[in-house]
Amino acid sequence: MTEVPDGSDPVALANWLFDLARQGDAARLAAYVDAGAPVDLTDAEGNTLLMLAAYHDQPATVAALVERGADVEAQNRRGQSPLAGAVFKQADEVVRVLLEAGADPDAGTPTARQTAQMFGRPELFG
Repeated sequence: MTEVPDGSDPVALANWLFDLARQGDAARLAAYVDAGAPVDLTDAEGNTLLMLAAYHDQPATVAALVERGADVEAQNRRGQSPLAGAVFKQADEVVRVLLEAGADPDAGTPTARQTAQMFGRPELFG
């Protein structure tokens, strides 16, 4: 979905922004956040734009959202953090960006540290 939805439908606009996060359209998503879209916009499952970008291995989008104040600790309704999602998807560049932004590897359920251990990658967090 690349076409901007009708501005009179806020749900369509929000869904479009979530798609931009998943697809990694960092510039367009950043422009909407800069224009007033909530940087921590959350879907029905509690996933923020940052969570969706992290889970879909979009490091540039993650960085753009972090630069705009996205909450790196925001957990979805399952208690999952963006960092744990990135570890699960083996999105190492996203993991790096989130750690540099101060994401806690021991936050959430399961934690990013636990997720790394489950996948045989405990070295991610020393």
